[in-house]
Amino acid sequence: MSDDKKKNNTGEKQGTDRSRRTFLRNSGIAVGGLVVGGTIGGLLGSNKNTETDVAPAAPEENPNIALMFFYPDEYQTTVAACERIFPADDLGPGAKDLNAAIYIDHQLASQWGINGSDYRLGPWYEPEETQGEQIKLFRKDLFRSGLKELDNHSNKEFSQKFVDLEPSQQDEVLIAFEQGEANDLSGVPSSEFFNLLRTLTIEGIYADPMYGGNNRMEGWAMRKYPGTRMSYVNELQSKEFVELSPESLTSYMGNGH
Repeated sequence: MSDDKKKNNTGEKQGTDRSRRTFLRNSGIAVGGLVVGGTIGGLLGSNKNTETDVAPAAPEENPNIALMFFYPDEYQTTVAACERIFPADDLGPGAKDLNAAIYIDHQLASQWGINGSDYRLGPWYEPEETQGEQIKLFRKDLFRSGLKELDNHSNKEFSQKFVDLEPSQQDEVLIAFEQGEANDLSGVPSSEFFNLLRTLTIEGIYADPMYGGNNRMEGWAMRKYPGTRMSYVNELQSKEFVELSPESLTSYMGNGH
C-alpha cells in the first residue's frame, strides 16, 4: 500500500472516529456504558405519525436515604421498633414513613455515636441523676447490642425475631426493655437501650429533614410547626394569624443566606 493511501486511510479513520464520538456525546446514547432507553429505536428509524412518548416524572430524591451504620437486618429491626414507639394513626404517619430509622442510622454513624464530645474517663458515681449520663459503652455499641437483644428476647418469649412479631407482641418486648426486665447489655440495663431508642425516634420525627428523618416535613406538619425560617417580620406585623407551611434548612442552601 502506498504512503499516500495509508495516510488517506488513517485520515478517514480518524475523521470517522471523531464523528462517532461527537455523535455519541451529543445524542446521549452512552451513559456510563449503558444504552439509554428509546435511543436505539430512534437510530433504526422512526414513524412520523407515531406520538412521542412522554418521559415519566423523576422520582422524588432523598439524598439522606443511604445507610451509613446499620446492616440491613438491623435497619429493619429499628424500623419496626420505632414504629411501635410512634405508630401511624388517623392524625398522620408513623416513625416508619417519617424515616426515623434513617435519622438514627446517621446519628450513630457520626461522632455522636462514639460519644465524641463526652467525658468518659470516670470516676463512676451513683446516682446518675446527679452525675449525668455515665454509660461506659459507646452509643453505637449500646444500640447495636440492644437490637441483638431485641431478637434474643423475642425468640425466647415468642420463638420469632422481633420484626416477625405481631404489634402487640412487639409492645410486650419493648415494655420489658423499658422496665429493665430484659438481659443486660454488656453490663448496661436494657432500660438504657429503650431510653436511647425512644429519644432518637422522637428526634427523627421532628428534626430537620436534612438529618435524614422527618420525611417531607410531615412531622412538623402534624404539629403545624413552620420549620426553620430566617425571619417572621411580616407575620408578626399581620393582625391575622398566619399559618405557614414548613420549611427545611435546605430551603436556604445555595440562595445566598
